[in-house]
Amino acid sequence: MYRILELLRRQEGFLSGEDIGRELSITRAAVWKGIKKLREEGYEIEAVTNRGYRLTNPETMYNKRELEQGLKTKTMGQTIYFYEETDTTNNRARELALEGAPEGTLVVAEKQTAGRGRRGKVWESPLGTGIWMSLVLRPQIMPAEASVLTLLCGLATAEAIEAETGLSAGIKWPNDILINGKKAVGILTEMDCEMSEVHFVIPGIGINVNTASFPPEIAEIATSLYLECGKTVSRRRLVHKVLERLEEHYETFLRTGSFAAMLEDYRKHCITLGKEVHVLGREPFFAEALDITPEGELLVRRADNGKEEVVFSGEVSIRGVI
Repeated sequence: MYRILELLRRQEGFLSGEDIGRELSITRAAVWKGIKKLREEGYEIEAVTNRGYRLTNPETMYNKRELEQGLKTKTMGQTIYFYEETDTTNNRARELALEGAPEGTLVVAEKQTAGRGRRGKVWESPLGTGIWMSLVLRPQIMPAEASVLTLLCGLATAEAIEAETGLSAGIKWPNDILINGKKAVGILTEMDCEMSEVHFVIPGIGINVNTASFPPEIAEIATSLYLECGKTVSRRRLVHKVLERLEEHYETFLRTGSFAAMLEDYRKHCITLGKEVHVLGREPFFAEALDITPEGELLVRRADNGKEEVVFSGEVSIRGVI
């Protein structure tokens, strides 16, 4: 049936059952059987007497097969696990990593029932609208270096969104992406390690892609690519772009052992720099965000004593920004 799908993809208009059968050397009955199976998988195929068949939803279709088609990576996403529904893709990726899943394994869900955001908040993950995905990474680095991977994912995702939609995507250090001041992407990174060895890292990326509305309690602070650009965005193409950009940055990071090569691009996207920030922790303080270090840390100047220091991780809020 997938050979039928490829023929329909290449055809701009209708393709007759006779032409499909002739091209694939199968009977008209076999063509109809294949069309039926494709419809059962969710493909919308219009059938018109004396004209044939036409695929009507190639850009909105989203499944394992679609994600595999046309992906131009060597490692990222070359192994894919696709779930119609799961609690969180990070949980599934962690289970797979413990079972020996290879570097670059991609876990995708159409719906998450327990999506997590920062500080334990719920991340809304409705069916059929967003990209809810996690990756298994196995970098040979020290645990202290792993936080850079969150920044790599943020940069790759921002670049992919800009390439696919033309929108301007700003990174709120270290793990959120905002569009026109509202949050469109969250990144949650988890790690399994020992004192001097990283076993695996699981970055989870949630992107509000084609969400048309949000619950009242978050409508003022959340947005989607659809709401910002006014058109449906191909989730398949966006996943591909994220994986391709991430693979490039990840390979550079492993080769050089540093975030320095991506630093200037990250600075250009980082909306935190130059802002007054509230650094939370055991002893919260206000500061001015000055720069991002080659290690991915946030360099700030404290408001209480004027001293400069680096923030390694944790919650940093920007005054006037979500």
